[in-house]
Amino acid sequence: MQGQRQNEVNPMTLRQPRYPKEEFARRGDEIYASQVCAQVEEGNHGKIVAIDLETGDFEVDASEIDACDRLEAHHPEAQIWIVRVGSRHVRRFGGRTKRAV
Repeated sequence: MQGQRQNEVNPMTLRQPRYPKEEFARRGDEIYASQVCAQVEEGNHGKIVAIDLETGDFEVDASEIDACDRLEAHHPEAQIWIVRVGSRHVRRFGGRTKRAV
């Protein structure tokens, strides 16, 4: 590796998931419910929580990218699970329809 130290992380290197999808989701949901939810629920409705599945450390932000970037600054090899406070879904697909009153 010319020009780069051996233990330095190359930002262009793709990180491989350490867990199958089901285990990834189970661990993320479990950490959020048992360790994170009570700390972030009040005053953060609709914000994004990025959780490192290895350490349980997390970051909260209105921006998914900013939350992940801050988490990765502390844990470059983080396995990140993303949750939106107060919602089962991180993103919404399709338009919203108005309900008939």
